[in-house]
Order: sequence, then C-alpha cells, then structure tokens
Amino acid sequence: MEAAAEPGNLAGVRHIILVLSGKGGVGKSTISTELALALRHAGKKVGILDVDLCGPSIPRMLRAQGKAVHQCDSGWVPVFVDQEQSISLMSVGFLLEKPDEAVVWRGPKKNALIKQFVSDVAWGQLDYLVVDTPPGTSDEHMAVVDALRPYSPLGALVVTTPQECTNVFSRGGGEELARHAGVPFLGSVPLDPELTRSLEEGRDFIQGFPESPAFPALSCIAQKILNEAPVGLS
Repeated sequence: MEAAAEPGNLAGVRHIILVLSGKGGVGKSTISTELALALRHAGKKVGILDVDLCGPSIPRMLRAQGKAVHQCDSGWVPVFVDQEQSISLMSVGFLLEKPDEAVVWRGPKKNALIKQFVSDVAWGQLDYLVVDTPPGTSDEHMAVVDALRPYSPLGALVVTTPQECTNVFSRGGGEELARHAGVPFLGSVPLDPELTRSLEEGRDFIQGFPESPAFPALSCIAQKILNEAPVGLS
C-alpha cells in the first residue's frame, strides 16, 4: 500500500489545474495567465506555478520580471504580482540569469527542479493553483503529474488551436478533440491583437479590454471552471 504524500506547502490549496498543450505556440501560457486573472476578478485567491522550462514567459506577461525569490522556513516565497496579493507566482524564470532563455538541463535535473517547485513553494491559502507546464509531452509532464498526484482535486485544461491541418482560421478542431476524448469543451478564444498587446505590456486584459471579443470567451471558460470541480477538464 502506497503511503499518501504529506500535504506540506500544498495543504492550503483547494484546487490544482494543470494547463497542457500538445505543442508549443498555441497560447498555453497566455491561457494560464488570463485564467488566473479571470479567477482573481471572480474574487478567488490564485497561485501560478510556471514550470515551462522551454521558455518561462509568465513573469513578463504579469510584469514580474526581475523580482527576487526569497526563502522562508517552509521553502520559497512566491512573488505577489498585485498590491492586493491575490495572485502569487513562482516561475523557473526567477532562477535564470537570462529570464527569456530556455532551460537546457538534462532530464534528471529538470525533474528534480519540478519536484522541488511542487514541494518547496510556500503558497499559503489558495483557491486555485494554475500550473503552466512545458509544451508537448515529455518526462517533465510525468514529473509534474507524479508530484501533484497525491493532491486532490487535480484537473487538467488542454489548450489547442482549432485547425486539423494548417489553417489557423478553421474551426472545430478543439471541440472535436474534446468530444473524441470524452471530456468537457470549455470554449474557444478568438485571436485578438489587443490580447497580445496586453500581454506584451504586462497589463490586466480582463480589466482593461472588456469590449474585446476575447473577453467573454475567457470569462466563460473561467466561469465553467468555477462552476465545476476541476477534475477532467479539457
């Protein structure tokens, strides 16, 4: 019989959501960031764990680059990205000399870092912890899942583009994938240059662009997550 993991620093986290994608460049980190902002605007306390070792971009999206990570008795203290301290962030980017570079460590070292991220960040009380994973499928994903598996509820949100071949303006690919996998389809976010600009400038898109067509789509996805226990999400 396998012993249950000690809750430790995740004892105060109510829900954990892994954000995954089959390949890079589909907007996974964007969705992770905007989901966290939407949940914050719904009155929730949110943490973001950025383990995208291929190029951690969330500190830039939240204007948190260059922030120092401190130690406390129970581990690393996450960086608060707003004055109200309602969004906390821990990213591998905080540990790199050049935050925009990809990590080229060998597998065992990456996996050890991921496990340390899971166990050694002092999150405190959180309603949701959003975990931005590396793109694709790899041993790093297994390290994340294995480290988080003892903590429940644990759900996953898969980000994909709509095309089945090469046309990014086609429709229905993600919905068909969800139907085939037998998991809920949460929604489709339209391309909007204002969303890109918001992320580049480190602004709060949910607050600053309520007229954007992407706004109701992102808000709807967040509301579905709020309405359902985040188990088996896609």
